[in-house]
Amino acid sequence: MLQTQAPPQAQAQAQAPAQPPQHPAPPHPQQAFAGAAGGYVSPIPVRPTHLGHALASEWTKIRSVRSTIWTLGVMLLLILGIGLLASLAAGSERELDPLLGVGFVGVLLGSLCVITLGVLSISSEYGTGMIRTTLTASPGRVRMLTAKAIVFFALALALTTVATTLVALLDSALLNGPAPTADQWLRATLGAGLYVALLGLLALSVGTLLRHSAGAISTMMGVVLLPMLLALFLQGESLKDIQRALIEYSVPSALATLYDIPFLSTGPTGWTPLWILAGVTAVVLGGAYAAVMQRDV
Repeated sequence: MLQTQAPPQAQAQAQAPAQPPQHPAPPHPQQAFAGAAGGYVSPIPVRPTHLGHALASEWTKIRSVRSTIWTLGVMLLLILGIGLLASLAAGSERELDPLLGVGFVGVLLGSLCVITLGVLSISSEYGTGMIRTTLTASPGRVRMLTAKAIVFFALALALTTVATTLVALLDSALLNGPAPTADQWLRATLGAGLYVALLGLLALSVGTLLRHSAGAISTMMGVVLLPMLLALFLQGESLKDIQRALIEYSVPSALATLYDIPFLSTGPTGWTPLWILAGVTAVVLGGAYAAVMQRDV
């Protein structure tokens, strides 16, 4: 009886030892970011972003553009230069009270530079289309705006406070008058720095809402200068209350109040102008957050 010989491949398979069952390889840790399982996985390490990354990005952007150097450089020149010139012009022969009040004009003019930078720090990205790249790298819009606000506010506060402190030291050394109290020192240095930084943050919020550099800067200049200009033309007796309110709550009068030289004696005193501006800035910044979340780029 003939026996059928098995093919060689079948004999090899019969003699080969049984292979243990193979478990599927664990998924690559970056597949969660790469998409569906088994898709392309980048060899570059990927990690979730957070606010620290956004802060580093905004700090790199704000310190690497020429507009920051020019605007803040002019601000420092105005605050220090006008403060020094005012101290030299007043001289040590004439007694001044308050002693630190001569620094007011330089801070008022320097605040216009901070306002301009506040607008440009956000509106320039909309104008050039760079905002698309920013939101691609940092899709969290709240995080993006928060990082911009923190970096800008910290930079403006630090530089303005340093400048006002130097001017206050020059005034104390060059002028003659009653020694400032601790509260007067704080309001003329840290208080003025906070006020100017809040003005810049308000400008950043307006720039976020309008998304247009010229329009936002014009709006902020109107907020700063228009109330005082309107008050000059409201001379009728029936308009006296409106005229007084425009002067009392204007930005120049608020800054002058921090230096103890208010335009009118009936307006806010002490630190009150700073709290008023902080409340207004918080409201407008909240509107900027709402606009960023709902609008398209």
